[in-house]
Amino acid sequence: MFDILMNKLQNSTYITLETTPAHSPTFAPIIEKIEALGLQNYVDAFTTTDNPLAKLKYNSLFAAKMLQDKFNKPVIATMSMRDRNKIALQSDLLGSNEVDIRAILALTGDPATISDQPHAKGVFEADSTLLLDIIASFNSGLSYAGKPFVHKPKYIYPFAVVNSYAKNPKTLQKKMQKKIRHGAKGIISQPLYSLENAKKLLDIHASANKESQKYNKHSELIFGIFPITKLRTAQFLSAHVPGINVPNSWIEALRVANKKGEEEEYKVGFELSKNLFDSLKEYHPKIHLMTANQFKLAHDILK
Repeated sequence: MFDILMNKLQNSTYITLETTPAHSPTFAPIIEKIEALGLQNYVDAFTTTDNPLAKLKYNSLFAAKMLQDKFNKPVIATMSMRDRNKIALQSDLLGSNEVDIRAILALTGDPATISDQPHAKGVFEADSTLLLDIIASFNSGLSYAGKPFVHKPKYIYPFAVVNSYAKNPKTLQKKMQKKIRHGAKGIISQPLYSLENAKKLLDIHASANKESQKYNKHSELIFGIFPITKLRTAQFLSAHVPGINVPNSWIEALRVANKKGEEEEYKVGFELSKNLFDSLKEYHPKIHLMTANQFKLAHDILK
């Protein structure tokens, strides 16, 4: 299952769909929505998020297990450094390994100060590269402390994330190189909103891979896409989310459409997003689609 996914990432069209578990003790409703729309037929894999924005959600690893069992497709489970120390990280990886949750997206995580849980404290023993190092140790049959396991874990496939935009390309390249050196096989970008930005990012990634050859390391770049169908979303991403560049042309088009009503606003935003998806897929068909569980929107983008 995972070998096929990685072969697609390296040699073919590769599309993953993000799912965000709810503030609920059940993940089944999300699976039901995906199945009703037949989304499993449009993607190569799913991902599950891990308490994004430090808001309490259903566990990403359990969600990944349910998705994987239901659709017989690989799931990349996110693990955040915010909520676990070295012991918990390794314990979760061991348990997940036996039930075949073996693709892990290493994330540093949003600060606990914005959590919906009172007085929550972040762990943050290190950034996401620590988890990548732990995974490398597991793939060698060792714990992070260097102690051999009684049984060697099944191979774990590490993924990482990177900003999609930076005023200084060298800064972005160094961040990519760091994650490649620590073993990331796939690097998912934050949302992109122009083919020009995508081309620049792919050039930066190529340079990062070239610099990482001395360490015998290599990764694949995956374009992140988050469709925008509302003006307020475009304005928020542009003004408040570092590492994302929403073109002024998108904001202006949505502003004009907004004055004509919600239906026109959605229509214009969808058209911009769909055209972007199609152009990126044609240029570099390795895409991670994020829709904040708006699965009908995901379906319309993918079909």
